[in-house]
Amino acid sequence: MKKKFIRLFSVFLAILLSIETGCAGNPENIQTQQKFSEYTEQIFCSEVAASTLNMHYNLAHPEDYGITDYEVTYGNVSADTNEEAPVLLENWREKLHSFEKGELTVSQQMTYDIMMDFIEKELPAAGYGLYDEILRPSTGFTSQLPVLLAEYVFYDEQDIQDYLKLIAATPDFFRQIVGFEKKKSQQGLFMADFAADDIIQQCQSFTAEPENNYLLSTFDSRIAEMSDILAKEQANAYIEENRRLVLEQLIPAYQELAAVVESLKGTGKNNGGLCGLPGGKEYYCYLVTDVTGSDLSVPEMQRQTEEQRQQDLQDMKKLSSEDPLIAQKCANYQLPTEDVGLILEDLQVKMQKDFPKPPDVDYTVKSVHPSLEAYTAPAFYLTPPIDDISRNCIYINQSKGDEKLKLYTTLAHEGFPGHLYQNVMERSSNLAPIRSLFGSSGYAEGWATYVEMQSFYYADVEKEVAAYLQMNQSALLSLYATADMGIHHDGWSLRDTIDFFRGYNITDKQTIQEIYRLIVEEPAHYLKYYIGYLEFLNLRNYAMDKYGEDYSNYRFHQALMKMGPAPFGILKKYLPKYWQML
Repeated sequence: MKKKFIRLFSVFLAILLSIETGCAGNPENIQTQQKFSEYTEQIFCSEVAASTLNMHYNLAHPEDYGITDYEVTYGNVSADTNEEAPVLLENWREKLHSFEKGELTVSQQMTYDIMMDFIEKELPAAGYGLYDEILRPSTGFTSQLPVLLAEYVFYDEQDIQDYLKLIAATPDFFRQIVGFEKKKSQQGLFMADFAADDIIQQCQSFTAEPENNYLLSTFDSRIAEMSDILAKEQANAYIEENRRLVLEQLIPAYQELAAVVESLKGTGKNNGGLCGLPGGKEYYCYLVTDVTGSDLSVPEMQRQTEEQRQQDLQDMKKLSSEDPLIAQKCANYQLPTEDVGLILEDLQVKMQKDFPKPPDVDYTVKSVHPSLEAYTAPAFYLTPPIDDISRNCIYINQSKGDEKLKLYTTLAHEGFPGHLYQNVMERSSNLAPIRSLFGSSGYAEGWATYVEMQSFYYADVEKEVAAYLQMNQSALLSLYATADMGIHHDGWSLRDTIDFFRGYNITDKQTIQEIYRLIVEEPAHYLKYYIGYLEFLNLRNYAMDKYGEDYSNYRFHQALMKMGPAPFGILKKYLPKYWQML
């Protein structure tokens, strides 16, 4: 979820960071670098502490960062907070200008540029507060919260107490969401009726069997693991308190939210793309930039998406002409195993010719709870705290029926060399903590999609079969990306969307209607995957042209992992500097 920057604590947190190499040892430079580290650490600590849920998923041990006295809260949801953001951002910009960027290390200069880029892009967006949507079936707060609570790690007893306070705070926070949605309704900006129905059904599914809610059993399991520090009597007391809070606070909060959403149905003025709202097209352009991390305009994205799709389709046609049985081979191939553990081990071995070896880390693979299957992705990965890369969890949605090569490439996307790999490499690169607040979805999902495409060639299938399936996957994602931009930027109706997909021999109207509704509910969702993927291809092509015979995929990926997440324009700017350090 996108982090909202709301306030900056006035308290100075004097926590020293190790100074990175890469600048001359001038004492004045060292002093500037130290002050910059202290300032960015101050921002990190104040912003991450503004939401206990964010703090816990960013830091396993906040006390090591001087964060010991904090309010247990989800944060704030209000259109009014968007009025505070510009003041905060202006203060950040003014303070950043006080540093001489040339005296900073290369890594700090990159942090400086990332923060300044964020500020410049966020300042004009202050008027779009009510266009945001916290209730989305797949990526919204209420859909993600159950999983985040189920995976809330208890490092010590304080974490248990914070967790229970969060459960208790849920009704008040949901009332903030309700207030926000009512303001949207008053302005004619409430969601489409079919989106409201999805939210209602999602809430009803989560609350259907209160006594069997998985937040009861998962809590009990985590408490059992704390037997070395908890007396039996205290453990039982916590279990009883959690049970009371889940049944009397959390579940009623979801039920009340569903009732309010039901009451607001019909107040929305738009059942199509964002461009159907006053100022909606401008908001979509901002959202696309924010989500993808790309500097391309929407029309430029549309052109590049079309060009890549045509190239993929032409290459597939060529393969078919060379081997008329290629489609049949793609339908009938066999993989040696569908065991998740063995597949992840296989990927870690085969990727090492193209990617630096990751550090040894633990990971678990779990199944999505049945009550969430209808509203979650085929798979997803939970990022570990920046101070504990041992906590890695991949969720598989069994209802989506991943099998054969789709399971193999999905695990590459979520695991190695995808999300899990990228996160542990980032955590191992000594990046400043504040960098964890500024990663874009386009970088994260673009990287995972980019390596997913590579993983087709790691599977034990014929090279031509791998190529055909990979290009088919790329072309399919491009259709969703084009539809996303068509619906939200160009105003495509459902009829327009049906006609577009018919041009590619996709004619199931019910399926297309489901795609259309998902895109309406989740604007720019597909762009973070596909435009992010294209931007990594653009960056790779840039590196290949620039370094010629000195280029290798391994070295390119090594430089990317050292740079860490950033907008693509900044990655391109700093790639030569990091290339020289390899």
